[in-house]
Amino acid sequence: MSGGVAVARAGVQAGGALGATRLDLAGKHIVLGLSGGVACYKAADFTRELVKAGATVQVVMTQAAEQFITPVTMQALSNRAVFTSQWDAREPNNMAHINLTRDADAIVIAPASADLLAKLVQGRADDLLSLMCLARPIDRCPLLVAPAMNREMWAHPATQRNLAQLRADGSTVLGPGSGDQACGETGDGRMLEPAELLADLVAFFQPKHLLGKVVLITAGPTFEPIDPVRGITNRSSGKMGFAIARAAAEAGASVTLVAGPVAQATPRGVRRIDVGTAQQMFDAVMAAALAQDLFIATAAVADWRPAAFTGQKIKKTAERAVPQLALTENPDILASVARLPNGPYCVGFAAESHDLLQHARAKRERKNVPLIVANLGPETFGQDDNALTLVDAHGERALARADKLTLARQLVAEIAARLAVVAP
Repeated sequence: MSGGVAVARAGVQAGGALGATRLDLAGKHIVLGLSGGVACYKAADFTRELVKAGATVQVVMTQAAEQFITPVTMQALSNRAVFTSQWDAREPNNMAHINLTRDADAIVIAPASADLLAKLVQGRADDLLSLMCLARPIDRCPLLVAPAMNREMWAHPATQRNLAQLRADGSTVLGPGSGDQACGETGDGRMLEPAELLADLVAFFQPKHLLGKVVLITAGPTFEPIDPVRGITNRSSGKMGFAIARAAAEAGASVTLVAGPVAQATPRGVRRIDVGTAQQMFDAVMAAALAQDLFIATAAVADWRPAAFTGQKIKKTAERAVPQLALTENPDILASVARLPNGPYCVGFAAESHDLLQHARAKRERKNVPLIVANLGPETFGQDDNALTLVDAHGERALARADKLTLARQLVAEIAARLAVVAP
């Protein structure tokens, strides 16, 4: 167990189990454009992910893209005929560049080559993909591009100017990633992985309830060491807190997640701070609390810790009596944040085993926070679903049992509505 606070790289994965097969894109029609580049191989898996998420996918490929992957492959994965030419006569009016975008919820170009980005900025339209982007109804068919190119091409001033202009024109740039490249070099310019692209696209469509807000969240258990190999902890998996962090980031917030010892993937776009003990979690939270708009205390923090740490493993012997474990109280993180002058809006969690509402009401008053989210710990620890009850000064409201990400999105919307009421 580390004795300090470690900062993990933000958003390194798409969300682990929380990103498992879900119909987050049900009813969405995505036009997926492929320009030339070896990253076209990722587009195949991305198409599968889109379909599994409930979207319909219409693939449009440039001639350069056909040098890396075949239309037959993309047709098989999307279950729709692929378009490759502006002269395609399959459309009754011979206007594929018009028809393909009229029912689309978004155009996603993955991979987007440096050449394709330049075309989009200049308004050139010499192939079906660039022509279709120019002819799309810009007010209701957003354009998202996932760049893929060599690191020197990515860093070139011309590419950076083009990206800045694309953003100014209202397009969304996804990535890029960094790492090994097909040319043998290493650096920025890799296209994001399919799971990352999917997470970013799902987030793009989520309502931006917390846009511009700064949010701090705690998640998981703490571990209070008795000796080098034993400690006091609990069964919290961190899944609910990580789902809330993902939902808050999807809603437009800048999110910092202080996580106890759990094996959960960091949600996309979330800054993560790993801690072990309650004291480490307290120190990390208090150092950041005054800069936050919202604090959500989801972590199952140990109320007590051993009064003394034994530097060597306590051995069991025939002659030795059962050791007596003296405990001391851990700092109260939620109450401490709630007492801060000009502190953030505070939301606490109550994980109980019985008398849920009675204990939740008492906790809200004791901690002096506006909202407590109550749940039955034995029924949620380690599970992928949950049921929540919101307890405030006006009463209670139940959120029906659902998967934790669905509940997290509902909870974020509820909190955002309350923030809007108390905002100056």
